Amino acid sequence: MTPSGEAQSARRSVPSVTARDHRATLLTADGVPIEARYEPSPAPAAAPPAPSAALALVVAHGFTGALKRPALRRVAQAFAQHTAVITFSFRGHGRSGGRSTVGDREVLDLAAAVRWARRLGHRRVATVGFSMGGSVVLRHAALYGPGGENQPPDGIGSGEREGRTGARADAVISVSAPARWYYRGTAPMRRVHWAITRPAGRLVSRYGLRTRIDGSGWDPEPLPPVAAAALIAPTPLLIVHGDRDPYFPLDHPRMLAAAADPSSTQLWIEPGFGHAETAAPDGLLERVAGWALAHA
Repeated sequence: MTPSGEAQSARRSVPSVTARDHRATLLTADGVPIEARYEPSPAPAAAPPAPSAALALVVAHGFTGALKRPALRRVAQAFAQHTAVITFSFRGHGRSGGRSTVGDREVLDLAAAVRWARRLGHRRVATVGFSMGGSVVLRHAALYGPGGENQPPDGIGSGEREGRTGARADAVISVSAPARWYYRGTAPMRRVHWAITRPAGRLVSRYGLRTRIDGSGWDPEPLPPVAAAALIAPTPLLIVHGDRDPYFPLDHPRMLAAAADPSSTQLWIEPGFGHAETAAPDGLLERVAGWALAHA
């Protein structure tokens, strides 16, 4: 599908925004097809809200997740009790094309999903990312921030400053995200690095975890999440992390919060919470949705 074809497809979907859901294949700026699903805001059937009056939450899953995975569906169902939701599979995951770059060019996947929300009529869009997706929403917010100030030396998103009609998020929620790249301080992260960097690991990921990984590595290295966090203000930012996270200890969320603007940033350290969408309790998801509705 060409970029103009993507826009036409999105425009054709506008009359369907009050239906139960809508599926689409989005095309990223670098030409990767991304599977996506839209679920409209809950409302009485007699008077569904106009999309312009409703917030859309765009959910970015963690590494090895996908649109149809049970953990992501549970998150989407919890959020859909409050507002419209867009879920999608990152490149190399699910039925999306391409190969995973483990948080680098995935920013373009998220940008395509946010643009879709705008084209469906939503004037307010918040991004919610888990683990790898948590790092992606941070970099996305820095790259597609309001006005284009503080353009990071990242290459991706250069010149794309589209404001409320394009890829910018009105609020950002990063859950269980790393603060820095190459962290190997826990056993789960050492296993993740084996899966990413070794041919045998990528083979296991492809056939065992259904995740296709680009083995060429990063060139150049993406902006680290902690550096991206410093570029997000004045966009509201919520950082959420569990005190039982087996992947990233608490110095990661604290580094992110310390780097961000305190006037527009909140940090929630959640007792008993483990890691990302698979462990997020229903009560936490309810509070996250409430925060998004209040701050977007």
